[in-house]
Amino acid sequence: MNADPAGIQHPSVSVNGRTYRAPRRPLVVVCVDGCEPDYINQAIASGRTPFIGGLRETGTCLTADCVVPSFTNPNNLSIVTGAPPSVHGICGNYFWDRDANAEVMMNDPKYLRAGTILAAFAAAGAKVAVVTAKDKLRALLGHKLTGICFSSERAAEATIAVNGIEGVPALVGMAVPSVYSAELSQFVFAAGVKLLERERPDVIYLSTTDYIQHKVAPGVGVANDFYAMMDGYLGQLDALGATVVLTADHGMNAKTDAFGRPNIVFLQDVLDRAYGAGTTRVILPITDPYVVHHGALGSFATVYVTSSVAAGDAAAKIAGLPGIDLVLPRAVACARFELPEDRVGDLVVVSERLTVIGTSAGKHDLSGLDAPLRSHGGVSEQRVPLIANRKAAELPAGRRWRNFDAFDLALNHLQ
Repeated sequence: MNADPAGIQHPSVSVNGRTYRAPRRPLVVVCVDGCEPDYINQAIASGRTPFIGGLRETGTCLTADCVVPSFTNPNNLSIVTGAPPSVHGICGNYFWDRDANAEVMMNDPKYLRAGTILAAFAAAGAKVAVVTAKDKLRALLGHKLTGICFSSERAAEATIAVNGIEGVPALVGMAVPSVYSAELSQFVFAAGVKLLERERPDVIYLSTTDYIQHKVAPGVGVANDFYAMMDGYLGQLDALGATVVLTADHGMNAKTDAFGRPNIVFLQDVLDRAYGAGTTRVILPITDPYVVHHGALGSFATVYVTSSVAAGDAAAKIAGLPGIDLVLPRAVACARFELPEDRVGDLVVVSERLTVIGTSAGKHDLSGLDAPLRSHGGVSEQRVPLIANRKAAELPAGRRWRNFDAFDLALNHLQ
């Protein structure tokens, strides 16, 4: 049990078929958005992340697979439920809601089909706090959670009634940053440290934004600045006695040719030319309200076809396009990527590492891109870090680690 007077009523909780031991010390799980493992490698090589670098000897350092599609919402929800989208239902940031007959954002908790580890520990008497950079995740992460839950983006609006806390900017000592900034993630880390000092939660979940990772490659000065900032806060959390586990929702890759020009397959345009407008519908699950840094272009798409179009014929046409890696029928794709079949189109399309998928050329505004396009969504962004500040007593041989094993690692293998 926690050394602090936590009031946890049970020695463990069971969530979605897994059992998690109650934390004996504060636990902080961090999801670093877009954290391709090489960002950490390059930052360590620069000498600017001494705390993270030291975990090679004092902690546990693994590489894990995230959920595909390698986007924010499905992976954050996988981490906090300890399960893939086939269980929790969140298979993208955006999808075609058959019941509503509309394309919608997947931010509403009504789309969540499973409980979270966070809510389960709170129900068992633990003090739980959640801080996310963008507000799009707050309602999902805080579903049925009794505790603190707010976003950096709307920290100034936080209230006791809605968020379990007020006066957040004063507590953190920072003004609310721009949503398109590295400081939005810094606010998350600073808030985590202040909450641990003042509230001493048993469980804290911190989720950042990938603004920097969309802008620059690993090893670039701005990237190393970001990881140096993060390193300082992780060191503070460690010094405050917390178990810290760090993972990512997805990796990140350049999506350009050798001259830095975006490699884009405008899939809706291709299908409209082949079969006529209105016979297919291309859905891009990367779509969210924050499109300036990626233009709603990612490496995963799902395609709905009408009865007048043979799915097999459409699949063959798509598979022949340059830059396309996989074209799978719904059942095969959902079995391979652990997705809910009722929320996926007739075909799933995954592009290769240097290519992204769009709908129609006229529907993507790339004017906000002030750097060569970097994005994610495919199998090529599946590998992510899974790092802890404490050693594991023993780890199962040959296990395929997933980012949604973060709480399992923290609570069942590090104590």
